[in-house]
Amino acid sequence: MNDLERATSLIDTHGRSIRYLRISVTDRCDLRCRYCMAEKMTFLPRSAVMPLNEIAIIAERFIARGVRKIRLSGGEPLVRRDVLGLIRRLGCHVGVGLDELTITTNGTKLAEHADALRDAGIVRINVSLDSLDAKRFRYITRHGNVSDVVSGITAARSAGIRVKINMVVLKDLNEGEVPEMLAWCVANDLDLSLIETMPLGVIDEDRTDRFVPLTRVFDSLSRRFTLSRDEHRTGGPARYWRVGDSNSRLGLISPLTANFCDGCNRVRLTTEGKLYSCLGHDDHVDLRSALREGGVRKLDEAVDRAMTIKPRRHDFRIERGLAPAVDRHMSVTGG
Repeated sequence: MNDLERATSLIDTHGRSIRYLRISVTDRCDLRCRYCMAEKMTFLPRSAVMPLNEIAIIAERFIARGVRKIRLSGGEPLVRRDVLGLIRRLGCHVGVGLDELTITTNGTKLAEHADALRDAGIVRINVSLDSLDAKRFRYITRHGNVSDVVSGITAARSAGIRVKINMVVLKDLNEGEVPEMLAWCVANDLDLSLIETMPLGVIDEDRTDRFVPLTRVFDSLSRRFTLSRDEHRTGGPARYWRVGDSNSRLGLISPLTANFCDGCNRVRLTTEGKLYSCLGHDDHVDLRSALREGGVRKLDEAVDRAMTIKPRRHDFRIERGLAPAVDRHMSVTGG
């Protein structure tokens, strides 16, 4: 066995094992959700976006170093041309080094790709869906059609893919719809994760006006549904509850009211090939440059540097007039 094959597993300076890689394959999206993007976004020039074959090489190196789960995201991953080729390549590692390959999608193109995703080895996906009401959905996304997303979810389930809905809870917008969303998920054998809005990138609104602590939402749901703690883990930050006697789980992702950093096992590869060890910090290493300059050996060295700069916790705060925690948008870093 050569030196590269004997590369060490990934452990940061706080003793946390890194087993989960999230990859933004594109910063582009066909929606403009108000809490995520400005209406008139300036996306990266195509020359700045890392080629898919380089993404694959980097991902495979992470697998060799002990990463067990990879999530592809964006932006909207399914708007990137030939992304299915990357998915098929990485899907070959599922069961052989990789426990799971999955994606987060807004669902608008899911109907046309569901069968291909299942054939490539994806058995579980997250779909971002913040409202079932057509008018409210269009307002949040600025021009989306909720029927397209629901059709995509139906197609994914028909293909044999388990679906979890991601819902960002927004004050005075969709907060009152959360019970309806959970009931719909239970009726359709879906899981639901609720998410607090995060201070990432400049948008056209003050996030303070929309922030809802999930502690308040959970207390409200507990009065309507029977929720029992479930020790289920997907490798991400959500904490889960079983909903009654159904197959559905309720997850809470609450970076502001319930910090989850102590058990963080994640790093994020951006569209440009930069590796961020924390969503809420700007420290990063440039894996694309390392790979191009010195191949896998330099890549390993850069990843090792990333382990030394991974902070103990993020510094997310939402206060009126306070600048975002970082300037980059979630679509660049990968959700």
